[in-house]
Amino acid sequence: QVQLVESGGALVQPGGSLRLSCAASISLSSFYYMGWYRQAPGKQHELVALLTGRGRSTYGDFVKGRFTISRDNAKNTIDLEMNSLKPENTAVYYCNAEIDSSSGATNYWGQGTQVTVSS
Repeated sequence: QVQLVESGGALVQPGGSLRLSCAASISLSSFYYMGWYRQAPGKQHELVALLTGRGRSTYGDFVKGRFTISRDNAKNTIDLEMNSLKPENTAVYYCNAEIDSSSGATNYWGQGTQVTVSS
């Protein structure tokens, strides 16, 4: 069973920075892509950043160069560096990954980590 475990969520002041980490229970090479989504109260899941197995990254429109997604193959982690945080970035951030096989695509989610941006 594939497990994704997020860490790093916290309370941070506006303008501050935070680094989220998602640890996978298997090698990152197994995934077609890995990434981060977020969900704020009363809102739908929203893409934050994705990183494909080939190293191509995609970011949500709201990111505007403030976030960076990266991978550490030795640690089997996908990290999200968030800078210049704003109160509207407050949400639960979820790690997401997909494995593609001959039987189809399987999507996995972590349990989420809370990010609160407030003074």
